[in-house]
Amino acid sequence: MELSFANGALLLLLIAAVVAILSRRLRLPYSVGLVATGMGLALFPLAFEIHLTSDLIFNALLPPLIFEAAFYLRWDQLRRELPVVLTLATVGVVLSGLITAFGMHYVARWPWQSAFIFGALIAATDPVSVIATFREAKVHGRLRLLIESESLLNDGTAAVAFTMAVLFSSGHPLTGWSVVTELIRNVGGGLVFGAVVGIMALFLTGRTEDHLAELTFTTVAAYGSFLLAQQFQSSGVFATITAGLIIGNRGPLGVFSDRGREAVHAFWEYAAFVANSFVFLLIGMQEAAQNFAGVSMAAAVGIFFVLVGRAVAVYPLCLLFRRSERHVSMRHQHVLFWGGLRGALALALALGLPEDLPMRAQLITVSFAVVAFSVFAQGLTIPPLLRKLGEIPAHAHPAKFADSPEDYRSGLST
Repeated sequence: MELSFANGALLLLLIAAVVAILSRRLRLPYSVGLVATGMGLALFPLAFEIHLTSDLIFNALLPPLIFEAAFYLRWDQLRRELPVVLTLATVGVVLSGLITAFGMHYVARWPWQSAFIFGALIAATDPVSVIATFREAKVHGRLRLLIESESLLNDGTAAVAFTMAVLFSSGHPLTGWSVVTELIRNVGGGLVFGAVVGIMALFLTGRTEDHLAELTFTTVAAYGSFLLAQQFQSSGVFATITAGLIIGNRGPLGVFSDRGREAVHAFWEYAAFVANSFVFLLIGMQEAAQNFAGVSMAAAVGIFFVLVGRAVAVYPLCLLFRRSERHVSMRHQHVLFWGGLRGALALALALGLPEDLPMRAQLITVSFAVVAFSVFAQGLTIPPLLRKLGEIPAHAHPAKFADSPEDYRSGLST
């Protein structure tokens, strides 16, 4: 049975709502339930026109998730943690990627080109998986701020590293100047485009009290900042983060009308639910189509060195702040390590690899294997770990897809 795009989307949305209800009753993480359901759907004779592709993730599903997360980040809270977050999101990503690449080369016997590409695309933690998991677990305070903001900001470093790795594999010479240029174009360009779009959206929002117009301006800002930056080969993730931070921190201060503020909060909470639902269901459907048997050794090596790389990115770097007021407690370091999930972002980069790239199929399949481990092994054990470490009450369980924006803002102050 073949389903059109519209019919397939409606069916997936209905399934997602049912999975949300069942996950709550079974006390399972929502993302785990969705991926497992997606894998089950792949066994039925249904032909969906919706497939997980790099374009779908980057152009449709990632912008609203990034914008919604940045919208609720408070700049005064984030500014205090920037030294820790930026260290993890830059040096940490580079260390993690290098360790993974060395492991894939020396243990899995992959050529350097493929090893570096894999290390770069899998190094960054995925904002989609991280934010969904920790909101659902109802984590508040500094820990949530650290892990969510790091997952948002480390994509810039990963994007530059991934671009450099692909160029290297294509035979282009790499120099210090080319790396600096790429960094400025990706990060600097993303910040500039995001700031321009965010300020314009605020300016237009301040000229109306029509809540539908206000909501439209935020939607245009979320997608417009991302697509504009991508058009100029800059970081769409950084552009949308910047736009979200500007609108989220300035908008409530007299720019939004009362009704507009309520509409914006309700809409973006629902938009995040829909985008997350499609991401995880489609990941599950694609997981079921992978032939893991053919790359089992490489997949095991990849999973192991991704975890080792994450440990090196967290524990030694957090030691740098042990004597400062930004000291990260050991229990928070444990959560940062185990909560460094991989997901849609890594898959988007893998699926977007050039068709003629050597070992492209293996790179994609091993990436899916690492994501499957993140979703099931890490996703299922994060709530018990949080309870054991006292980060959430012992009786807590996922009550719904995500807590409310009001819960999040009040929780940051704890």
